[in-house]
Amino acid sequence: MPLFQKAVFHTTVAQLRDLPPDSCYEVAFAGRSNAGKSSAINTLANHTRLAFVSKTPGRTQHLNYFGLEEGKYLVDLPGYGFAKAPEEIRSQWEGLLAPYLRYREPLVGLVLIMDSRHPLTELDLQMLAWFAQTGKPIHILLSKADKLTRQEQALALREVQTALAKISENCTLQLFSSLKKTGVAEAEKVLGSWMGMEVREEQAPPVRLRTEKVARPKNRSAIGWSARTTQGAAIGVKQKAPGK
Repeated sequence: MPLFQKAVFHTTVAQLRDLPPDSCYEVAFAGRSNAGKSSAINTLANHTRLAFVSKTPGRTQHLNYFGLEEGKYLVDLPGYGFAKAPEEIRSQWEGLLAPYLRYREPLVGLVLIMDSRHPLTELDLQMLAWFAQTGKPIHILLSKADKLTRQEQALALREVQTALAKISENCTLQLFSSLKKTGVAEAEKVLGSWMGMEVREEQAPPVRLRTEKVARPKNRSAIGWSARTTQGAAIGVKQKAPGK
């Protein structure tokens, strides 16, 4: 049985004060609009409509929580690159996303979905560079891999691996297809280990990066976002705000 098959919708969060207080483990899913984020969540949960799949970029406007076991959640974040979304909605998302990703203590890792045909967009790189500063792991799903030939898949993996080696030493990546349901066991192995859940030993683990050590930027503020440090208290922060 798929590891996340018992996932059920729990709540939608629009304000930091409404984050689930019982949470112990959270894995967040991020990605550019139309990269296949909601489809990936549905595939991992073996559910056709757990996460809403929309043809309109920016339809997911809040943090959507899906419960797995007691205190364990998958969190669907708003897609970025939502040019059609009104400015006031984008501002609201930025005020929620930045402090959540920076300070949320139960957040144990980030799953970043990239379209394997168009990986490493400017916004993807901004998200990677910014979240890497938290020290938490990042797992890349190169979605829609069924659209590529084997040679193109290998090239996509190599391209992304080279870029990630310069950003973080705590990343893994893999190919993924919601249509063909390939890569599910690999993803379960990684996410299950983050959340302390039993995983199946059916496939080889995803590619582990060999990294180059690079100097961290002095400016540790969110790229493109304004993370208000005063919001840290609302999400159970113990550490100091970045840059302080």
